[in-house]
Amino acid sequence: MHTDILEMLKGGTAGIARLRELLAQMNTADIAEIFDYASQEEAVRLFRLLPKNIAAETFADISTEKQQLIIEWLTDSEVGLIMNDLFVDDLADFVEEVPALVVNRVLNNVSSEKRRLVNQILNYPKDSAGSVMTTEYVELAADCTVRQALDFIRETGVDKETIYTCYITETDYSYYKKLIGAVSVDALLHAEPLQIIGEIMEENVIFAHTTEDRETVAGIFRKYGLLALPVVDNEEQLVGIVTVDDVLEIIAEETTEDFAKMAAMHPTDELYLKSSALHQAKNRFGWLLLLMLSATINGSIIASFESALMILPAMVAFIPMLMGAGGNASVQSSTVIIRGMALGEINYKDVVKVMWMEMRIGLVCGLGLGFANFARIFLMNGKDALMSLVVTCSLCATLIISKIIGCTLPIGAKKLKLDPAIAAAPIITTVVDCTTLLVFFSIVRAVYHI
Repeated sequence: MHTDILEMLKGGTAGIARLRELLAQMNTADIAEIFDYASQEEAVRLFRLLPKNIAAETFADISTEKQQLIIEWLTDSEVGLIMNDLFVDDLADFVEEVPALVVNRVLNNVSSEKRRLVNQILNYPKDSAGSVMTTEYVELAADCTVRQALDFIRETGVDKETIYTCYITETDYSYYKKLIGAVSVDALLHAEPLQIIGEIMEENVIFAHTTEDRETVAGIFRKYGLLALPVVDNEEQLVGIVTVDDVLEIIAEETTEDFAKMAAMHPTDELYLKSSALHQAKNRFGWLLLLMLSATINGSIIASFESALMILPAMVAFIPMLMGAGGNASVQSSTVIIRGMALGEINYKDVVKVMWMEMRIGLVCGLGLGFANFARIFLMNGKDALMSLVVTCSLCATLIISKIIGCTLPIGAKKLKLDPAIAAAPIITTVVDCTTLLVFFSIVRAVYHI
């Protein structure tokens, strides 16, 4: 589809006319995807062909790289038209990503009110509710009638992020107004025209504070099935709302970031096929270097037990199996715990319960794997019962310890206000590998009196 549209750009007047008609009928998200495949010249030409009523909405969905390119090619008046049509949260996201020169040009061409609102959002902590909220919402007075409220929504709703839920504030002369209730458009449509808003509003409103973490906000949406969530300051003055489309972006970004960290990579927003090999290597090299250096600890441990290996060289063959089993067991535990913390099922207070659960899981798994391993080693290694018993005991102890490490490291990271994903697969596996070697060689020394 995108290749056909880009080919139409190369056509004559008739092709351009057909392209204009086609773009007017397309969804803005689909149009935005085309810009990912367009060259610089094609992106600018394509954007200039967009109908004015969808240009700003399309701009919000385009990648930051192409957004910056388009701004550089537009005139100041065109920049002002696009930026003033953007919702405040989308404009704030754009301003936060581009260089200072672009920021200055954009803010110089927007209204003073929009500039003030953007600066307000940018002053909130990164990844907080305040940083992802929008200030375009429907605000009603408690003493107005349903008819007045509907008239107000018809008049101003076109410029709001959502009109499904309207928020009721105390009527005073201050800019920030205290949130006292909420009412849905559905409730307004079913109410009598002269009924007072204060009589039908919902007073127990679920809200978030500006400094709350955006992952917490996403959890609130999931728990209560919301479409929008009001955001208040420390004095419960309504300052904005977070909408469900923002939450979907939060979930996608957090999931991408966690996957990257769990795979020992630096998170990046760039598309894989659009980024350079050097950029991808830079995101991975640091972690690979750290893990390589940490792996030298394993070599030191093996070297310290050199005498045991000289007497029992056959034991070396079991090291990869033990380290692999321990690493796999710890990753299983850490994955379950990280998911539980993300969903709010597990917190730091549950650490003892979690450890007890994982210890029992490790014991059951260890006994099951140990029995199978004992039979395998006994049959394949000349029916050496003592060697089979040593490896089996090492395997059972490794699984129990690995499960405990796998569950406690993510919880500990969360307690230290770090991302639990940092303590996931690579780091946990490195720690478990060292522990496995120590357990194995300690049992070997104790049994064989080396």
